[in-house]
Parts: sequence; C-alpha cells; structure tokens
Amino acid sequence: MDTKERILQKANELYMRYGIRSVTMDEIALQCGVSKKTIYQFFADKDELVEAIVKEKIKFSEECCDIDISSSADAVDEIFKTIDMVEELLKNMNPAVMFDLKKYHNEAFMKMEKHKSEYVYTTVKNNLLRGIEEGLYRDDINIEILSRYRVESMTLPFNPDFYIKTKSSLTDVAAEILIHYVHGIVNPKGYKLILKYQQERTKKLTSDAKK
Repeated sequence: MDTKERILQKANELYMRYGIRSVTMDEIALQCGVSKKTIYQFFADKDELVEAIVKEKIKFSEECCDIDISSSADAVDEIFKTIDMVEELLKNMNPAVMFDLKKYHNEAFMKMEKHKSEYVYTTVKNNLLRGIEEGLYRDDINIEILSRYRVESMTLPFNPDFYIKTKSSLTDVAAEILIHYVHGIVNPKGYKLILKYQQERTKKLTSDAKK
C-alpha cells in the first residue's frame, strides 16, 4: 500500500469512528506515522481528502451493488443482498459522519447526493420493474413515487432525532426500513420469498454469532 492509500485508509477509519469534524489533519498524520506536510503533498486540504474518501466509497458501493444484482436469484433476493451490504457499510459508522459531510464539506456531500439521485434511484427503479416482471411485486405500485421514497428513506437512519429516540444502531434502523419497504411492494408470491430469505438470513446470522 502506497502512502496516499495509507492516508486515505486511516482517514476513513478515523472519520467513520469519530465523525469528520472531530478528526484533525494532525491526528491523521500521527496515526499514519507521517508528517502533516506529507498529507498535503497528496491532498490540498481536508475538503479534498474527504472528497477523495467519498469517491472511493461511492465506487465501492456501486461495485458491490452491481455484484449483488447480477448474483441475485430474483428481485426480492436482490433486496436482501442489499440489506446485508448496507449493514456491512454502516456497522462501524458514526452517525455524525453524514451531518458533518453536509454541514462542512459541501462538494463531497453533493457527490453523495448525485450518486443517490442517479445511481441509487436507477437501481431502485430497475428492481421494482424486475419484481413486477418476475410476478413478485404488486403491478399497481407507482414506480416513480416508490423509487423516490426509497431513495429518500436511505438518509432517515442518520437523522439524530430518529436514531436517538429509537435507541437503535444505524444498521438496525436501515435494515428495518428496508424490510418494511419490501413488505409493502410484494404480492403473495413475493411474500413467500420474503419468508424464505428471512429464514435463511436468520440462520446465517445465528451461525455467524456462534463462531
């Protein structure tokens, strides 16, 4: 791993754990074992460093999502794979990250918003179309409204009023929202698959917990 990648990795780790605002460039330099001057050789300032991390996260999430889509047996399975992916992405994330991103790093935040309104929206819409074609989703759903609803609901777990009052983790909130969403779009045939995939997922989580 070269120096630039090491800086990106350590900065990402610290931001995810403590939030972006609370982590200084001095702390990143110390944790990386390099001088702050070395960091500035690769990144002009904290904004540029944060933006680079966001780009990497967007790229990684899109690659994971594409793999899940291509490997899923059906539209419902695709959503359950999404639940697993989202939980993996959020399990070590401080809820303050999104707040800090929006308030202090506008360029990086706008890249996230673009990713959400374009890639994520298209992915959600395609899943709805797929589910209808496969005879698993209700054919009377409003695809445009539900696509937008799903995209906007992604940010709900990061709302301080929401996660503090529910006393739940980001992963639990995100998973519950997705489960609620899929229950609302399936027909009876799709509901049977929900039960199947939920059972498989519960068995896997139980098995992993015992390891």
